[in-house]
This record gives sequence, structure tokens and C-alpha cells, in this order.
Amino acid sequence: MASMSTLLISHPALLEHDPGEHHPECPDRLRAVMAALEDESFALLERVAAPPATFEQLQRVHPERYIETILSIRPAADEIVMIDGDTAMSAGSAEAALHAAGAVVAGVDAVLGAGRIDTAFAAVRPPGHHATPDIPGGFCLFNNVAIGVRHAQAQYGIERVAILDFDVHHGQGTQAVVDADASLFYGSSHQYPLYPGTGSARERGIDGNVVNVPLAPNSGSREFRIAWSERILPQLDRFAPELLIVSAGFDAHRRDPLAQLRLETEDFRWISDELMKIADRHAHGRVVSALEGGYDLDALAASAAAHVRALMRV
Repeated sequence: MASMSTLLISHPALLEHDPGEHHPECPDRLRAVMAALEDESFALLERVAAPPATFEQLQRVHPERYIETILSIRPAADEIVMIDGDTAMSAGSAEAALHAAGAVVAGVDAVLGAGRIDTAFAAVRPPGHHATPDIPGGFCLFNNVAIGVRHAQAQYGIERVAILDFDVHHGQGTQAVVDADASLFYGSSHQYPLYPGTGSARERGIDGNVVNVPLAPNSGSREFRIAWSERILPQLDRFAPELLIVSAGFDAHRRDPLAQLRLETEDFRWISDELMKIADRHAHGRVVSALEGGYDLDALAASAAAHVRALMRV
């Protein structure tokens, strides 16, 4: 099987977002992922620094006042501002959020531009899929993947974009963008009940462009693979996306402390391979992936590495 040209996009500013001691969404998460991707098996992975997203790029998803409010929250070096009960901002958070969104935009540019890149992985934090256009939350400030989607449509004229989300939490922020737009598709498996309490199978968007498969606590590989192979992937195939964007959360792993699904590292390789097959059929192999959740450092590192190997086809 031929290897793909894959781009890794990250930035040191992403480590400067510090939600506080004992917060699960800690800088060590990104350090663990980046360390795993230093293995010699990733020698062919191309690497670039993420640019900050522009105001215009952010505004395709978030209202001007919302963006200005988030970017204005710049606490002193030793202070933390709580946005809600779970979501915090430190002195470096606004800059980190800009680079997180910018990384996904750069991934879209890489796979849709005139270069040699087939797939891209944005190793970013803060995550994004819980941020609705006008409400932050669930550790998220800007909706990174939605910003990438709108950039693909505005800059490259891509008509059909699919967002696939295997994070253990439902991405209600992303679904809020997709719901009424038939040019977009959102497929998600997630634990239910669990934060944010959304993601019922009855939530189907407009013309069935949203496919949610809630999984009961303690569901494992079998239930996860059935959810995707029987429910989400067939509808994704029918949608025939021209670009796939992945919300790559690894907190459905059995070792994760914030949820109760029982996936193995190999399950993330499996779903990544399945998404690549659909990308080959409809999107010239073009996939952009962005890190979302995952809070056990070892499980996160191993699962992210398995995912990126799938993007590289190695």
C-alpha cells in the first residue's frame, strides 16, 4: 500500500494555554502526543508551525462580538479566568486558541492547495467541538473543525464536507453548525448519558445530514465498530464528501478517566482506516484531522500515533 504525504501541524503557543493545576485538559496532553510522533516510524511526517487564524476565518463560524470577547480575556500570568465550570483561560489561552483554529485552516490549505499533501493532523489544544458559534464550553473556545470546514468552502469552493467525530463526548458545537446546512455532514459516536447531554439518535439535522449513535457506558470495541460500520459509514458514503475533517478525540479509550467506554487503541486505527477508504472513494484521499479529547496520557499518545499512522498508510 502506497504511503501518503502527511502533514503534522502544531505550535509552541498551544502549550501556553494553562487551565490550572489538576485540570484534565493540561499542556502535558499535547506534549505526550508530540513525543509519540517523534518515533522513527514517523520520520516521513512533514511538520509545520500552525499560523494563527485570521479574524475573517473565525468569523465564518463565530459572530464578531463573540470573537472579540474571547480574544479580550487575557489574564495576568498567575491568574485564571473561568468561562464556565469546566472551561478556563490563562494568559496564553487566547493566543493558543488562535493557533488551534489556524492549524486546521492550514491543514485544509495543505490538502486542497497545489502542494503534495494528502492528509494532515492538527495536534492542537484547546479542543473545539463543544464550542457553538456563540457559546464556549467543554474546554473549547473556538470550533476548530468548523472553522476549517468553512475555509474549505469559502476558499476552495468545496461543496460537500463531512465531519466525523469519534470523541467520547458529543460535539454539540459542531452539530449546531451542521444542523441546517445540507452541504455538511456530521457523524458522531459518543457515550450517552454523558456531557453535554446531546446527541440523541433522533437528532438528524436537515435531510438526515446528522447521524448520532449514542453508546451506553461500558460499551466496547464491538458496539463502537457496529455503530460506525452499520450506521454512520453507510450514510457518509452516500453523502459522498469532497473532503473529510475528523474530530479526533481519544477519550473513548478504556483507560480514560473522564468517561466509561472501553475502546482499545486498535479501534482508533480501525476507524481511521475506514474513513480513509471513504476519502479515497469520494475525496481524492483528502483528510484533515484535529485533536479533540483524550485525558489518559499514555492511551492518548498511543491512540493518536495509531491514528496518524493510518493517515500516513504505514
